Amino acid sequence: MTTTTEPTVRVEPRVWLGVLALLIYLAVFYGVWIFNGIDYLHIGDDEDTLFKWYFAPLLAGTIVITIVVSVYGWWRPSLFETRKRLPGWVWILPGLLALAAIANLVAGDTSRLTPTMLLLLVAGSLLVGFNEELVTRGQLVVALRSRFGELGVWFFSTLLFGLIHLPNTLFGTGVAGVSQVGITFLIGSVFYLLRRVSGTLITAMVLHGLWDFSTFAAAKTTDFAGFGGIGIGIAAVIVAIVLTRRESRAEKHARASVAA
Repeated sequence: MTTTTEPTVRVEPRVWLGVLALLIYLAVFYGVWIFNGIDYLHIGDDEDTLFKWYFAPLLAGTIVITIVVSVYGWWRPSLFETRKRLPGWVWILPGLLALAAIANLVAGDTSRLTPTMLLLLVAGSLLVGFNEELVTRGQLVVALRSRFGELGVWFFSTLLFGLIHLPNTLFGTGVAGVSQVGITFLIGSVFYLLRRVSGTLITAMVLHGLWDFSTFAAAKTTDFAGFGGIGIGIAAVIVAIVLTRRESRAEKHARASVAA
């Protein structure tokens, strides 16, 4: 059950509108990548690659998704949860992911970073957290809730979050990049739970930015970000399924009681 009424929006949420916003964002982001001649495996090599292949496409994406969400009028339901918060113990999973990101930074090799590279990484990581969370677990969640129960909302928003990384296989990762879809699905489930337990998408944006910063800043990803992130993500998928199914059963029971 929701704890508040759905806020008034300018455009009535529909699934196709959410998908359209996602596609517009991807067209701009990947368009900048193509224009700048992206080589995904070398994004973090130096100041020039970080600017052209990390900061610039993300900045362009920020502009376009900000315009789209403003046109829709979906800012409030995108950024602030309208459903009942999840139990407090759910904080454990995003907390562990944050610790894994910090451990990766401490244990990884960041010696190659110049002050300019560090600035670009921080700015780009903030933008990637804002963009990808807003476009998937923000406005897309709003759109999906117009048709699906919360189990479907979690699954489809997180699946699309994973799939938006699939084009990386064409930009340098090759077939091995397919695994990135599965990994981002797992990590995305942690971000979904964080939105639901904190009551705001902003916390997920921050954690997402921290996670990306830790993986790009460290020259070689450690087991903290590798196996640690995957393990936490698997746990998050299990928790998301259990809790969202429980929500669905409770809502069906409430509707049946009202009808009776």
